[in-house]
Amino acid sequence: MTLPHPTADQISLPIVLGVLGDPTRLAIVRYLASKEGVPMNCSKFLDLTSKTNLSYHLAKLREAGVTRAEVVGTSRLITLRRDDLDRRFPGLLDSVIAAAGDDAALPTIGGHDIEAADA
Repeated sequence: MTLPHPTADQISLPIVLGVLGDPTRLAIVRYLASKEGVPMNCSKFLDLTSKTNLSYHLAKLREAGVTRAEVVGTSRLITLRRDDLDRRFPGLLDSVIAAAGDDAALPTIGGHDIEAADA
């Protein structure tokens, strides 16, 4: 089973900004950026919200082109589409992550604050 993803050219700035405006989704993106290149099992984010809400948030990120979800057996591995986002909107992702880096209002993953990824 494969999940639909927009092509790099289909990624829209207003949609990306709208998706990243949600604290839960921004926390997911910030965490993925801190673990750059390492696919994360979606269960890693269960302490943020319920399974149903998590599925919703992960789908919104995937549909906006912010993340890629790969189905592997019964798991979904989530990665950040940094290359596509950087090519489409240079510097946007780093700026958003840096601005969110010290926001205490964002939820944490694994009970720990998330370090902003080095640019």
